[in-house]
Amino acid sequence: MNETCTVGQYLVDRLRQLGLEHLFSIAGDYSIDWLNRYVTPSSIEIVEEVNEVNAGYAADGYARLKGIGALCVTYSAGALCAVNAVAGAYVEKVPLVLINGTPSIKKTITFEQTGFSAHHFISGRETDMQSFEHITAATVRVDNPDLAPTLIDYALTQCITERRPIYIELLQDMVDLECEPPRGVLKPARTLSDKTSLEQSVAQICAKLESAENPLIWVGVEIDRLGLQDKAMSLIQQLDVPFVTELLSKSVLPEDDALFVGVLDGQASATAVTDLARTADFVLALGVWLTDINSLGWDPDYDKTAFASFDAVKFGTYFGGQVALEHLIDGILAEKLTPKVRKMPEKPARTAPVVGPSDVITYQGFYNFIQQYIDRDTIVGADASMNYFGSLLLDVPGPGGFVVQSSYSSIGYSGPAATGICLAKRPDQRVMVFTGDGGFQMTAQCLSTQTRFKLNPIIFIIDNGVYAVEQWLADSSVFHADKPFYRPCILHRWNYSRLSEVFGCRGWEVGTYRELRDAVTSALKNSNGPSVIQVRVPDKSIPDNAKWKAQ
Repeated sequence: MNETCTVGQYLVDRLRQLGLEHLFSIAGDYSIDWLNRYVTPSSIEIVEEVNEVNAGYAADGYARLKGIGALCVTYSAGALCAVNAVAGAYVEKVPLVLINGTPSIKKTITFEQTGFSAHHFISGRETDMQSFEHITAATVRVDNPDLAPTLIDYALTQCITERRPIYIELLQDMVDLECEPPRGVLKPARTLSDKTSLEQSVAQICAKLESAENPLIWVGVEIDRLGLQDKAMSLIQQLDVPFVTELLSKSVLPEDDALFVGVLDGQASATAVTDLARTADFVLALGVWLTDINSLGWDPDYDKTAFASFDAVKFGTYFGGQVALEHLIDGILAEKLTPKVRKMPEKPARTAPVVGPSDVITYQGFYNFIQQYIDRDTIVGADASMNYFGSLLLDVPGPGGFVVQSSYSSIGYSGPAATGICLAKRPDQRVMVFTGDGGFQMTAQCLSTQTRFKLNPIIFIIDNGVYAVEQWLADSSVFHADKPFYRPCILHRWNYSRLSEVFGCRGWEVGTYRELRDAVTSALKNSNGPSVIQVRVPDKSIPDNAKWKAQ
C-alpha cells in the first residue's frame, strides 16, 4: 500500500482486506464523492439499490455467506430508512457495515450555532448515531483525519469480532484528507474463556455424554455465526450421536449426513424429530438460541438439556460463565469419548406426491412438489410467513444452503436478501426464495436490482391474498372454520407475474401442478435475470405442520 493515504481510501482498503467485493448503495450527495472517487475505481463493485431497507437486507444476505456485508447511505433520510435492516442483523448476529455519508463539520456547526439547516438535518450531529448505538456493536463519527484510522479499525474489528453490525459516519469533507495508511491486517479479537468455568463445563457435559443411553446434539445458529461447522461435525462424528438443528440453523451442517434427523422446532417438527427429542436422556444444545419460533407449543426439558450459547453453559442448576463455544467443543473433543453402540432413528422415506396435473395447488402440496428441485447446489430462502412451516421440512442437503431471518422475522426480508445471496454464492449454486404475497409487496423493488445486475433467483410468491401467518398467530381457528379473516390480514391483490413486464424479468402465474412444473422447468433455464412464479393457493390452505394450532 502507498505510504500516503486519504480517509476515503483507507476505508476502501480495509473493507477490501476483509473480503468485501460488493457494496450496496443509494446515491446521496453526502456520500457520492466517496463512492465516485474511491469505491468506483476499486475492486469493490457498487450495487446501486432502489431503497435503503432493500439495500440493508441485500447486504445482510450477502454477509451471511461472505462473512462481511456493507451498505452506504446518506444522512438521516437514508440512514433512518435502513434502521429495520440493521436491527435484524444485530439480533441475528450478522457482520454488517453501515457507512453513513454525513454533512461537513462546517454545515453541522452552522446548524447547531445559528439554526441554518442543511437538508436531512434533524437535531444536529447526534441524531443518527443515537438512533444506531443500541443496534450496532460500534458507532463512530469520522470527523478528524488523524483519528480516522483508529476509529475505522476499532469499528471494523468490533464487527468481525462480535459478528454484528457497526455504524460509521463518514463526513463529506473528510474523504480527501490525508491520514496514515493501513498497517497490518484486521483480525477478530481473541476469544476468551474462564479456565475454571471451561473445565467444569467440559467435565459436566462429558459425564452426561458418557452416562446417557440416548444422547442428542442440537446444533444452533452460533455454529454458523462463529464458523464452527467443521468442529461441530467432528464432535458429532466422534461421538456417533444423532443431531438436529433449529429453523435458524437449518442446513448449517449437511442435511444428507447419516446422523442428521431433522429440524427441531416445536410442534412444527417432523414426528421422528419430536420422538427423538422426547426419548433422549441428554441433549447438548450447541449455540442454540431459544425463541418463540423455536418452541411453537413445546418447551425444552431444561433438566436434561445443556445449553452452550452466549458464552455460557446452562444445565439444570449449573451455570458456567465465560465459556466460549469454540473452547467448549475443543475441550469435549480432547476427551476422546468412546461412542456407545446405539440404534440410530430411521428417517421416514420421502414419497413423490400423488397429485393430478390439473389439481389445484395447496400450500402443503406445493412444498411436496418442489422438493424434487432442491439439491446440494440449491440455496433456499424462506420469508417470515407460512413458508417457515413448509420450508422447515424440506431436505436442503448443501451445507449453508438455507437462509432465514426467523429470530427477528421481518416480513419481506427474503426477496431483497436474495440479491446479496446471489452475489455471494458460488457460480454453480441456484437461489430459490419462498415468500408470502404480503411480504413480497413490501420489498418488490428487489426485482429491479436483480434484473439490472442479471441475477437469477427464482422467487416463488405464495399468493393466498392474506397475511396468513398473522391470522394464524392471532386466531388460527379461521383456517378450519367458516369464519372470515381479520380485516387487517386481507391484502390488496396484485398480479405478481405481470411485474416481470415492469422490471424486465420473467414471470409465470400458476394454479395447477402442471403449470407449476412447466414454470419451474422454464425458470431453471433462465440464467440472465430473476424468475417470478406466482403460486395461487386457496386462502385457507396452510402447511400440514401448521395445523396443530388450528385444531
